[in-house]
Amino acid sequence: MQNEPGHFKLLAPFYERFIKPKEPEKILAQLGLPQPDGAVLDAGGGTGRVARYFVGKVARVVVADQTFEMLQEVSKKEGLTAVCALTEEMPFPDGYFCCIVMVDALHHVADQVATINELWRLLKPGGRVIIEEPDFRNFRVKMMALAEKLALMRTHFITPGRILDLFGDDRSVKRIEVDGWTAWMIVEKPA
Repeated sequence: MQNEPGHFKLLAPFYERFIKPKEPEKILAQLGLPQPDGAVLDAGGGTGRVARYFVGKVARVVVADQTFEMLQEVSKKEGLTAVCALTEEMPFPDGYFCCIVMVDALHHVADQVATINELWRLLKPGGRVIIEEPDFRNFRVKMMALAEKLALMRTHFITPGRILDLFGDDRSVKRIEVDGWTAWMIVEKPA
């Protein structure tokens, strides 16, 4: 999944102290969680800092990440299943998840196209993918991207419109919501 797992190995024990989820309630509202017996995937979910808000609302909450140290933090949280996997290739059958979230992670993946295709494969018909990313059209985000490059992180930020373009034209409902320098890309798979 990530281009720079070494950075995240070092950050894992401290990650949640310094990097809080921006608006987990907003993601919950966007997901809708229509299937209480379903499963939700937090792709590139790190320590499970966002996924923990889904516990009790669906039958299964899975956090997939490639960094073992981040997943160790997930295992300390009640109700979360940790899976070590790249976002480009995950060990689940087609249509397994009713909802998928990816928070502040797409710019870290090695292959964004393969990641989007994999998330789409894993999503049930009628399900929803929500990708939260810093809005690269914002000057503050461009400065953050530069700082990550200087820190030798191999991140690749793209605009919200480009993220939706990665889903192709055959996908159903797509929309972008922006608040400050954060963007949410929401894509619903046809039922």
